[in-house]
Amino acid sequence: MKRLILIRHGKSAWDQNLPDEKRPLKKRGERDGSLVAKSFSATFQKPVTVWSSPAVRALTTAKIFKKELDIEDQDFNVKSSLYTFNSGDLYSQIQNCDPEIDTLMVFGHNPAMTNLVNNLGDSHVDNVPTTGLTVIDFTTNSWENLKNGKTILSLFPKNLR
Repeated sequence: MKRLILIRHGKSAWDQNLPDEKRPLKKRGERDGSLVAKSFSATFQKPVTVWSSPAVRALTTAKIFKKELDIEDQDFNVKSSLYTFNSGDLYSQIQNCDPEIDTLMVFGHNPAMTNLVNNLGDSHVDNVPTTGLTVIDFTTNSWENLKNGKTILSLFPKNLR
């Protein structure tokens, strides 16, 4: 079995004149990250491998989860190829995951996250909101051909406030 945990980065600040990949989280993004991570900790199980986009807003969100879920440094990876908005590119990255890894947590960007949640899971969402988390399970031993996943959990900040 493979478990894919997809998390869209937290709410980011647009009011600073920065390149897109340098935009930080707003205070709300930080609060929502803690809120969702704390809620997820009730069902979270290790081991897990974490991949994050290097964009500041995604990496900061990932670090909030890393701290809250007590994820080890060796299980935490920043991958430049995850700075993508294309679900096909994101899916290709996931397909290359080591088959020895059973649970993969990915921090990234929309619309890639929403499209992947809808393409791989069995429930549809119009939009994965900022700091939205979705867990999808697959009855396979390989990341190469994920399909017919079962969406077992969706945590969105507005439902936890």
